Amino acid sequence: MTTIYDFEALSTTGKPVALKQYAGKPMLIVNTASACGFTPQFAGLEELHKAYGAKGLVVLGFPCNQFGAQDKGSNDEIASFCQLNYGVSFPMMAKIDVNGGDAHPLYQWLCKEAPGLLGTKAIKWNFTKFLVGRDGQVIRRYAPTDTPQSLAKDIEAVLAT
Repeated sequence: MTTIYDFEALSTTGKPVALKQYAGKPMLIVNTASACGFTPQFAGLEELHKAYGAKGLVVLGFPCNQFGAQDKGSNDEIASFCQLNYGVSFPMMAKIDVNGGDAHPLYQWLCKEAPGLLGTKAIKWNFTKFLVGRDGQVIRRYAPTDTPQSLAKDIEAVLAT
């Protein structure tokens, strides 16, 4: 059976990050953008990271430029923007595609495991979120309009397992 721990991503510096290093920890995976109406959610994601990181939650941001070209910058520019404007200290990965033929394998798997509304597999917009349990399986997919704060009860439930 495939789990999130079977995947790798690239850090903003281009170094491979094996997600198996987070084995046993719940994860919140988010496709992000720096110039989106939902961009202020970075602050809420950082709050989740600070509130629950010591308890095991791993928040990972995956910048994506597929929606309205709202993340045009380089990986370094995106990382700097997130840190300077929202104090982001959780790991940000290198920019990826989340839909289409060039979609990152992690996102292909996430979308298959947790389809969206009416069973759609594609990511509809920036700041779609996936909560993954300690076992590496997807628990739930959240819409861009679901604020990070609204996920707190679900995160607490996963941390309690």
